[in-house]
Amino acid sequence: MSRRSASIEAKRDKEAHTDVHDHAFDVYGDEDEAEIKYRTMVWWKAAALMLAETVSLGILSLPSVFARIGMAAGIILVIGLGVIATATGYVIGLFKLRYPHVHNMADAGEILAGPIGREVLGAAQVIFMIFLCASHVLTGLIAFDTITAGASCSVLWGAVSAIICLVLTIPRTLNGISYLSVVSFISIISAVLITMIGVGVAGHKGSITATADLSFYSAFLAVTDIIFAYAGHVGFFTFIAEMKEPKDFDKALYMLQIADTTLYLIVGVVVYAYVGPNAVSPALGNTGTILRKVAYGIALPTIIIAGVINGHVCAKLVFIRIFRRKGVHSRHMTSHSWTGWLTWIAICTGVWTFAWIIAEVIPFFNDLLGVISAIFASWFTYGISGIFWFHLTPKSERWTTPKQKAKSVFWSCIILMGAFIMVAGLYSSIKSIIEGMWIVTNGEDLCVLTGVPPGYRTGGFPSPFSCADVGLA
Repeated sequence: MSRRSASIEAKRDKEAHTDVHDHAFDVYGDEDEAEIKYRTMVWWKAAALMLAETVSLGILSLPSVFARIGMAAGIILVIGLGVIATATGYVIGLFKLRYPHVHNMADAGEILAGPIGREVLGAAQVIFMIFLCASHVLTGLIAFDTITAGASCSVLWGAVSAIICLVLTIPRTLNGISYLSVVSFISIISAVLITMIGVGVAGHKGSITATADLSFYSAFLAVTDIIFAYAGHVGFFTFIAEMKEPKDFDKALYMLQIADTTLYLIVGVVVYAYVGPNAVSPALGNTGTILRKVAYGIALPTIIIAGVINGHVCAKLVFIRIFRRKGVHSRHMTSHSWTGWLTWIAICTGVWTFAWIIAEVIPFFNDLLGVISAIFASWFTYGISGIFWFHLTPKSERWTTPKQKAKSVFWSCIILMGAFIMVAGLYSSIKSIIEGMWIVTNGEDLCVLTGVPPGYRTGGFPSPFSCADVGLA
């Protein structure tokens, strides 16, 4: 072999080695000598984290959803969207196994569409997760105001919620906060049990309907609340990245989907069956004054901890982006260096500061859920998994057998479903904000949870950063 040929062959071998190395590179690299080890979670801890992240605010909106669209439609949508969310979550797991270096949606976007895809999906994930954090700050604010009967300025309670979340977000690994997820799950289960017992003791307060005659935007606004209840997919890549055995993700996923779908059905059906069309959101507001305060007090851990998980995932995306370049991570990522810790704390502080500001600027629970679900959850929970499937499946294999043809049609529909949910959901949310609706029930003006009170137009709602009491009386 000539010297030139040998040189060319050596270059090809080097390039091949580099390609394999980049492809097989795990986001945290070799952790044998690392001071901070990230890949430490067993599958049930990952399931607990996913459950705490998902079954928190989502479950609180479901009774009002059933009140808007009827019992039958509510049950069908909860089960149907839950089954589809299981399939889309499974594909996210397959994508991660195929590309071990993927840590977040930005990494996935780079695989799908290069640098542009990375920036678009990365920005979308950060924005979505900051809004999720904001919804937890807002719910914490409502909880504190409800418990204390508005004893202090609501802006202060929002800040207290954000600061608590910030402190609990500081641990660098998900395994470090996985134990909190058990507390979160016990908290939300206890709170909804108190709520269900409370409405049961109070007896039936209204009739229920199997279906409802609603306008399109009113009905679809309810659907976005159910979509939000399954919106945990945005953090799946990060959860898998910190599992000891990523191939066990499917166990965690099945545990999550069975548990959350069951809980959503039970809470939605029971509370709606007793409260009827007057069911409010958050669901804890459907009981009497004393029980409402007790339920919110017990629910505070899940309101906080679920927010902590979302904040951690958001901060971790930025942290990894700073300290990982072209597949090579900085020592600050896995060591107890001043640079690493100060950067991490600064990112966490930034996340919760933005979340607090958003919670104060947009202090409307249902509207916040509707808007962010329409724009982001539509794709992260549903549509983008269809794109992942087509990327993972070679063109030559998509239409070869009846089974493959059926899969191709199914995942095409999932992509279209994501696009439809985004457009219809955004339209419904914006129209709801503009229109506003009221009904009169038992002589009292009550906000129709299909829309937004006309306070947006008349100034009837507190201005941003207002000290007005937003608790449930």
